[in-house]
Amino acid sequence: MWRQSRLWLIRHAPVEGPRGIIHADDAAADVSDTAALLRLQMRLPNPHAAISSPARRARETAAALGLAAVADPSFGEQDFGRWTGRTHEEVRRDSEAAHDAFWRAPASNRPPGGESFVEQIARVSRAIEALPSGDVILVVHAGTIRAALALALEMPPEIALRFVIDPLSLTRLDRLDNGWRVVAVNGS
Repeated sequence: MWRQSRLWLIRHAPVEGPRGIIHADDAAADVSDTAALLRLQMRLPNPHAAISSPARRARETAAALGLAAVADPSFGEQDFGRWTGRTHEEVRRDSEAAHDAFWRAPASNRPPGGESFVEQIARVSRAIEALPSGDVILVVHAGTIRAALALALEMPPEIALRFVIDPLSLTRLDRLDNGWRVVAVNGS
């Protein structure tokens, strides 16, 4: 039986450095937008449990929000394996066949040495099931939030990948005894 929870899913702050890279866990967050952080912080409940992805950008965002978040690898971003740390253009140039095959079915295909979005959904589902009741703040990644939305809305993974999740946005989901309620997606 599920315990009722209010999930406050925050996407980490933008990543420092060049755009278009499949970032590794050690990529730093740009937490310089103090106004956005303060607006977000003022919306968060107290008391709460706080959890973050173990990725540096998520931990730095949680700290900038004043959260004492526990890092949990179950809430990490999709593992892109050997593509991590590279640009999409580099991946395509070095292995056009593998790149194109992946993008023909990005929900179920697995990057070389990585995991599929379907596998990420299963991982996130198990982690959500283990969450305590009450307010739980999760500082995570766009893929993690898409996975939670796929669960809450019972939608096919291919459809969940269509969501754009902005940095420092708030998605609110209520896990109820008899299902889910979507309160907000990609709010600021």
